[in-house]
Amino acid sequence: MTLSPKERLAIPRQEMPAQPPAERVRNFQEVNLGYDAALAKLEAERCLQCKNAKCISGCPVAVDIPRFIELIARGDLAAAAQALLADNCLPAVTGRVCPQETQCESQCVRGVKSTPVAIGALERFVADWARERGAGESPPAPPSGKRVAVIGSGPGGLTAAGELARRGHAVTVFEAFHTPGGVLVYGIPEFRLPKRIVEQEVERLQRLGVRFELNAVIGRTYTLDELRRTHDAVFIAVGAGLPQFMNIPGEHLKGVYSANEYLTRVNLMGAWDVRARTPVLRGQRVVVVGGGNVAMDAVRTAKRLGATEAIIAYRRGREEMPARAEEIQHAEEEGIRFELLVAPVRILGNEEGWVTGLACQRMRLGEPDASGRRRPEPIPDSEFVIPCDVVISAIGTRANPLLTSTCPGLKLDRWGRIEVDERMMTSLPGVFAGGDIVRGAATVILAMGDGKAAARHIDAWLRRPPT
Repeated sequence: MTLSPKERLAIPRQEMPAQPPAERVRNFQEVNLGYDAALAKLEAERCLQCKNAKCISGCPVAVDIPRFIELIARGDLAAAAQALLADNCLPAVTGRVCPQETQCESQCVRGVKSTPVAIGALERFVADWARERGAGESPPAPPSGKRVAVIGSGPGGLTAAGELARRGHAVTVFEAFHTPGGVLVYGIPEFRLPKRIVEQEVERLQRLGVRFELNAVIGRTYTLDELRRTHDAVFIAVGAGLPQFMNIPGEHLKGVYSANEYLTRVNLMGAWDVRARTPVLRGQRVVVVGGGNVAMDAVRTAKRLGATEAIIAYRRGREEMPARAEEIQHAEEEGIRFELLVAPVRILGNEEGWVTGLACQRMRLGEPDASGRRRPEPIPDSEFVIPCDVVISAIGTRANPLLTSTCPGLKLDRWGRIEVDERMMTSLPGVFAGGDIVRGAATVILAMGDGKAAARHIDAWLRRPPT
């Protein structure tokens, strides 16, 4: 039965079932539990099937959102899976970590007077249904005879690899770590994105013919010139994984981590297990400096590792925090303490060199800065100390020069990021780049959008007429 617009508007947004906070802070299992078929169908029926679907333009990978949602409402999940996977190589990932509230859902007309359709939750439902059944996959095009090297197996690299393999090209992904997935496996905790899901998405790409070479550090194991000689095109998607520190006294003390190292030790090296060969300090009072998703991941991880108090220290207010609203809400539900409008000035330590506290200065918001957010300004004579034994810096990352420093012909901007033209091609013919190494630290879905666009440009480059 087809519902009328009035009937669709009468359906409230279906909340995502989740682990209770008191339970989930004691485990690393996924917090959100996902829709069942009945909830998914009911939520799908809220979609008004707009003729001018603005939600599509709000999606960096241009998923035909009304189409797959309509198929859920009809109960044709096999067709919904095929439609979704045709547009998105990693839907089980984006359904979990993509900030839909600022992208596709922000464009949903239902959000004008009520709440938008839960596009991300529906994407996750279809992706999980398809993954568990091996459904929705389409065979690749006939072999093109062309070889493409993809450097980095994060979201941008995986997306480009999948799109290129679908077009019939032979793709090899070179990954520096021993496990494929990039930031999806080393940066995002299990309670937000289970590693088995990333493994299964990689396995699906392997069924398309994508080959993975692990422990391959480009700039050390191979040079970019070597890859150019053995491949018809190269896509660089190494991210921006070099952590930034606060440049304050005391950062040399024992108990100070970058969020990058802290999360990598826990997520990729298994430091959540006390028997792990790569351990991590389990502080009783942990302060994470920053207000983005990485900061939320780090502080919530510290809580699960047994911290009696896990604290966010952020120099602006709650409204200015760049983290997803859902992640902030989950952190608050889990008992995370927020110290807002504070800026660290030095890290305190004892005679043995261990962290004992974080000295901060209180701030107030002034005029907007270049980002459009009000600039934090120090309040005189407002210094105070947060007692702690671990401090984690989660204030961002920048381009790692490991690859770029070995390629003198590769043009970089003043921040060390790779410059590309409108085709996403670098200064080296046949070498393309995208994701954080081009745009700076950003989101998973923006990297995937770059990967999808780059695949299109690479395909055109490979199929250009001979000169």
